[in-house]
Amino acid sequence: MAYILLIVGFALLIKGADLFVDGSSNIAKLLRVPSILIGLTIVAFGTSSPEATVSIIAALEGSADVALGNVVGSNIFNITLVVGVAAFLYPLRVQSETVRKEIPFTLLASAALLILMSDIFLQVSNSNLLTRSDGLIFFLFLSIFMYYVIEIGLRSRKDTAGEPVPEGIRWGKNIFITLLGLAAIIFGGDLVVDNGTKIAYSLGMSEALVGLTIIAIGTSLPELVTSISAALKKESEIALGNIVGSNIFNILFVLGASATISPLPVNDKMFMDVILMIALTLVLLIFSRTNFTVGKREGSVLAIAYIIYMVYIIVRN
Repeated sequence: MAYILLIVGFALLIKGADLFVDGSSNIAKLLRVPSILIGLTIVAFGTSSPEATVSIIAALEGSADVALGNVVGSNIFNITLVVGVAAFLYPLRVQSETVRKEIPFTLLASAALLILMSDIFLQVSNSNLLTRSDGLIFFLFLSIFMYYVIEIGLRSRKDTAGEPVPEGIRWGKNIFITLLGLAAIIFGGDLVVDNGTKIAYSLGMSEALVGLTIIAIGTSLPELVTSISAALKKESEIALGNIVGSNIFNILFVLGASATISPLPVNDKMFMDVILMIALTLVLLIFSRTNFTVGKREGSVLAIAYIIYMVYIIVRN
C-alpha cells in the first residue's frame, strides 16, 4: 500500500506543479509582468515547489536527512540527468547571462551550504547543524537573487508593455487552477514523505539514501518534463534556465525555509554529496562556456555521471 500511495503522491506533485505553473503564469500575463520575469521566478519556483513541500514537511516531522537529501539529490539529478537528456535530444544554447551570473550564483549558493553545514570542521559547534540563523542567511542570499531577477524584469518591461493579454485568459479560472495546484502539491508532498520513509525503513535503507534517490527523483520530475518539453520545442534557453533557476531556489528557498522552521542535523555522509553537487555545477559551467552550447557529447557525459553517482550512493548505503 505504501508503494501505491508513494506513486499517487508523485502524481499529485507533478500534476500540481503543472497546474501551479500554468495558473500563476497566466495571472502574471494578466498583470502584464514581463515574460523573462515569469520564467526566472514563477516557472523556477513552480518546478521547485514539490521539493519545497517535501523538505518542509520532512523538517516539521523531524526527518532532517530526507529534507536535506531531497534538495541535494534533486540538484544533482537536475544538473546531470535532466540537462543530459535535454541536451542529447537537442543541443542547449546557453545565454551569456546564465554563464556569467546565474550558474556562478548557483556555485555561490552551494558553497554557502557547504560552509554553513560544516560546524564541527569550523569549530563552531560539537555537531553539524543547519540552524535557524543559517536558514535566514539563505533567505538573504535569495533576496539578492530576487533583486537581480527583478532588475532584469524591469529592464525588459518595455518589450512587453504593448503586448495584449491573450484571449481566453480569465482571473477566476486561473486563481482556481493555481490554488488547486498548490493543494495537490501540499497533499502529494505529505504522501511522498510519509510513504517514502516507510519504504526506506522496510528495505533497510537510510533516510539519507531515500531522500537522495526516490524522493529526489520524484520531486525533480517537473524539471525533467519541463526541460525535455522545452528541448523538443527547440526552446533550449528555457531548458537550461529552468534548471539553473530551480537549483538556486532549492538551496536558498527550500533549505532556507526548512532550516528556519526546524533546525536540520546534518548526516556526515551528506558532505560528499554536497561536494559532488558543487563539482558537477562547475562541470556544467565549463561545458556551458564551450561555444555557449551544451551538446550531445556533454549531455551524454552528464547522464553517465548520474548513473555512476547512483551506483556510488547505493553501494555506500
